[in-house]
Amino acid sequence: MTLVKFSEGKNRGLARPGFDDMFESIFNDTFLSDRMVSRVPAVNISETDGHYHIELAAPGLKKEDFKVDLDGDVLSISAERQSEQTENDKKYNKREYSYSSFVRSFTLPDSVDDADIEAEYTDGVLKINVAKKEEARAASRHIEIK
Repeated sequence: MTLVKFSEGKNRGLARPGFDDMFESIFNDTFLSDRMVSRVPAVNISETDGHYHIELAAPGLKKEDFKVDLDGDVLSISAERQSEQTENDKKYNKREYSYSSFVRSFTLPDSVDDADIEAEYTDGVLKINVAKKEEARAASRHIEIK
């Protein structure tokens, strides 16, 4: 089954010229579609023998926009960005400011070495490597099936 957006076709708006276009521009405005929607970055979490790896996709941000905190066993990643462009020599009919923020928190297992956590932001991806404690590394082994 295919979903198709309803449209009145070529007769659209003939009875009310301009009326339908006005409401369509209001409801399709980028203000509603881009700024009213909560944008939480996607996260990939993987594990190797010695580390947990967290990758958070956040393009368009700078390294300085991020804050990574460890409180007990909770690792929190947050970012805040505010953009305001001002030009004093213009009369504005429409002026938009950009503000975005998010917080992602993860409860870390007891097997992590909280003194060995590294973060790097490259090409729009924040990568955090959390080392496992030595005893957690040794406890992991492959069992051969007979």
